[in-house]
Amino acid sequence: NGAHGLPLFGCGDWNDGMNRVGEHGRGESVWMGFFLCAVIADFAPLCARRGDADRLARYAAHREKLVAALEDAGWDGAWYRRGYYDDGTPLGSKTSDECRIDALAQSWAVIAGVAPPARARQALGAVERQLVSPEAGLVRLLAPPFVDSAHDPGYIRGYVAGVRENGGQYTHAALWYVRALAEGGRRDRAASVLEMLSPISHTQSAGQVATYQVEPYVIAADVYGVEPHIGRGGWTWYTGSAGWMIRVTLESVLGLREEGGRAYVVQPRIPDDWPGYRARLRRPDGTSYAFAISNPEASAEVVVSAMLDGAPLAIEHGAARVPIAHDGRAHEVVVTLGPGGA
Repeated sequence: NGAHGLPLFGCGDWNDGMNRVGEHGRGESVWMGFFLCAVIADFAPLCARRGDADRLARYAAHREKLVAALEDAGWDGAWYRRGYYDDGTPLGSKTSDECRIDALAQSWAVIAGVAPPARARQALGAVERQLVSPEAGLVRLLAPPFVDSAHDPGYIRGYVAGVRENGGQYTHAALWYVRALAEGGRRDRAASVLEMLSPISHTQSAGQVATYQVEPYVIAADVYGVEPHIGRGGWTWYTGSAGWMIRVTLESVLGLREEGGRAYVVQPRIPDDWPGYRARLRRPDGTSYAFAISNPEASAEVVVSAMLDGAPLAIEHGAARVPIAHDGRAHEVVVTLGPGGA
């Protein structure tokens, strides 16, 4: 870790275009801190199942220190910083002339389950106000773009302002914002931003087609975020963004998440005005599960009842857990949503 107790940035964390933020081995990454918190939390059950108590305790202690550092050196007053340069200057801060805010840190503060509720709301709200453009139908990765800052973040500055990672929409990260909205309780907004990111939403008229200029039936890795190119798509057929579009839609909004091949966790986060939905998941061994989700009270906060092939399932923390049979047969899952706090 660095001077603030945060992971070292190195020559680029997730954003490899920021390859000179920590080139001398002192720069720190706030985003990497949140990501590590999530990885440690996911890895802990494996340690427990293996009976590795020493490793489990060591990882838990490291995560606790990391959370404290993130809430101290990571918080900028209204959103989370992106990190620190080698010389200790904050990146992604209200004091920054360029890259004042970066969506990655805000989204992962929520996804990692680290941000206190009040700060989570502030962080997501800051993205909404500063990075989401409903008119152009995009979510920028950061703003303002890098142009001539005194600090050199790396080759990201070689991109024209508003193109790709340099202040455009990087769809991979925009989808993480949708996931954070869903997991942060903003179900209506999660669904509307997800719809906004769909390539179909960029090609509803001749004018939109002329602006977007790429295929309407595949995901674009990036959408340009600054005039005169604002709204133009780039780098289509990108499997990373397409994969996250599917995962966020299925797991975060529709709320159908597989748990290690043992069970489906059903926890929809759909808008209250959705009557429900149907989905069928087919497994490689021929087993299939047909899900019928209903929202009869127009309040889709939690799962209030669930049935598997006519037998009731237990509800825990507003979600149902459906065991996977691996028997090659077709199964039916009926789930009813309703208001929480009952």
